[in-house]
Amino acid sequence: MTDLNQHRLKRSRARSRRLREAKLVLKGALDIEHPIMAHIIPIRRCNLSCAYCNEYDNYSKPVPLDTMRHRLHLLGRLGTGVITLSGGEPLLHPELDEVIRSIRANRAMAGLITNGYLLTAERIQHLNDAGLDYLQISIDNIKPDDVSKKSLKVLDRKLQLLAENAHFHVNINSVLGGGIHNPEDALTVGRRAMELGFTSTVGIIHDGDGQLRPLAEREREVFLEMKKFEKRHFSRFNGFQENIAHGRPSDWRCRAGSRYLYICEDGLVHYCSQQRGFPAKPLEQYSVEDIRREYITQKSCAPFCTISCVHQISYFDFFRGEQTRVVEPVPEEQLVSIKVAGA
Repeated sequence: MTDLNQHRLKRSRARSRRLREAKLVLKGALDIEHPIMAHIIPIRRCNLSCAYCNEYDNYSKPVPLDTMRHRLHLLGRLGTGVITLSGGEPLLHPELDEVIRSIRANRAMAGLITNGYLLTAERIQHLNDAGLDYLQISIDNIKPDDVSKKSLKVLDRKLQLLAENAHFHVNINSVLGGGIHNPEDALTVGRRAMELGFTSTVGIIHDGDGQLRPLAEREREVFLEMKKFEKRHFSRFNGFQENIAHGRPSDWRCRAGSRYLYICEDGLVHYCSQQRGFPAKPLEQYSVEDIRREYITQKSCAPFCTISCVHQISYFDFFRGEQTRVVEPVPEEQLVSIKVAGA
């Protein structure tokens, strides 16, 4: 394909994506009884072992394709707008392209969160052909260290391949906290992302329950500086950054379990990746009644939550939908202890 044809195809895909995004926003504003976004796990295994991460193992098998298709069909029936594949490392799934096609077949936008290690020009083209809409890579530092191997030094060539070949939107997410040694690395990563034509975001590494760890002074300065990079990105709409940077609680209405769903490899619906165990209901049994219930459910973990995707989705309903039901999510390790004790 010539450079001109490549450019035209990228522009055409971008126009189509923006049109579908506009429809998603309109539907999200008018109808509160459907999930706007779902994260679903096709495989829990990862090829890396970052010290701060609690969302992977090194042995799980991929979820069979037919099972994934069934779950995606169920999400489609619920009217889910965006379905993002996460992990683990989803690129380890041998039939990932067919999973993405199934997302699009269910009229949802398709996203992918990856560490980027397995990307090649050929692999990127397969993702184009499958209809991927969004891809996000988190880069934690400039050089790999004992905390994370997701470094700009290792991944910069992968980013160049994406800039040259990807027909989908690419976002590079930097992180602060959680033992990351040099907060200034996030600024370098963010600037490189924008230089290549990508968007750039920043997040704060949470503890094992998804709760905020206060930033040191220099980390806080970097965090607020990087928030300026997001001025053209949808995340500019969330109003949590000042509180997050200063370790203060936020007053907001978390819509996890309603407007946002997290479906684990076992097909259970949870509030988010850090609250696995609530409500832990099979997706096959999840209905509009569950969406209505969780919409009005106040989560006790919300004030110090750092899960940005839940913040952003919940912002659709920031000024409406009073929450009259309260739950106290149980940390996953405590849930395991309860199960073992009752066995």
